[in-house]
Amino acid sequence: MNSKMNSYKTGIFSEILACIYLQLHGYKILHRRYITGKNTGRAEIDIIAKHGDLIAFIEVKRRKNIVKALDAVTPRQIIRLRRAAETYISHINWTGNARFDVIIITPFKIKWIHAAI
Repeated sequence: MNSKMNSYKTGIFSEILACIYLQLHGYKILHRRYITGKNTGRAEIDIIAKHGDLIAFIEVKRRKNIVKALDAVTPRQIIRLRRAAETYISHINWTGNARFDVIIITPFKIKWIHAAI
């Protein structure tokens, strides 16, 4: 259980770091850990951020390298993230642009991939 708690804390820290990174790039954080429809096949969106007329749905991955992080975004997860984003967009009646990004945290780098999903 100790390693699970450390993994959880590392994940939370990575999301906080990603939020700071986004804010430094002019994004406003709308939600963190947005969950829609528990037990309905929906997903948790790590970060929802806004910049102008764009809402970015952001998945944060902390891995040893970029390839392992991208491999961790599975096709099943992508489907669930899209459904969660569609629910969010319809809930707030958003008419602007939207995209899915991935922010990868490695030991020595932050990599932000726009329109990754």
